[in-house]
Amino acid sequence: MPLQITQDNFEKEVLQAEGPVLVDFWAPWCGPCRMFGPVIEEAAAEVEGLTVGKVNVDEEGPLAERYGIMSIPTVILFLNGRDVKRETGAMSKEDLIGFIKT
Repeated sequence: MPLQITQDNFEKEVLQAEGPVLVDFWAPWCGPCRMFGPVIEEAAAEVEGLTVGKVNVDEEGPLAERYGIMSIPTVILFLNGRDVKRETGAMSKEDLIGFIKT
């Protein structure tokens, strides 16, 4: 189950996390985001050691702004507190797992 990421817990759950953290920037009104949500959950279950968090851009605008989120869904992979890569738009589970592992 993905973590609800907010400005209050971002530092602890993402930047200080051990291991990779995939953060999904999304909004409830976004159709592609709603379709992509289950894909993220399935991929998370298959990738060992991966933490997944979700940032609602409507509720956490400053976080979205901090990471330059211009369109959603956008996923960012963090390693050791660093934003190492990102992808915008929904993708298949296979593509998402490839994105995480490469």
